Amino acid sequence: MKKLSLLLLAAVFSLSIYSCRETTEEKTEDAMEDAADDMEDAADDVADDMDDMENDVEAAAENVETEVEEEINGTDDVNGDDDM
Repeated sequence: MKKLSLLLLAAVFSLSIYSCRETTEEKTEDAMEDAADDMEDAADDVADDMDDMENDVEAAAENVETEVEEEINGTDDVNGDDDM
């Protein structure tokens, strides 16, 4: 009877350790997938920010070009009401 009880206890202990290992593996996989998703989202955000910065630079360059043309052609506001 003692052997049967110890054998049963060992079997239950083995199953509990195995199930914990599976749970840990699943949590690790989920964490890695979440981290990969977060990195992808961050990369997309950086790309969007860079596009916004490029648009701002282009708009500023166009504004400077307009101001220079106004100064060269003498069509700039005399009262100092520049667009800049």
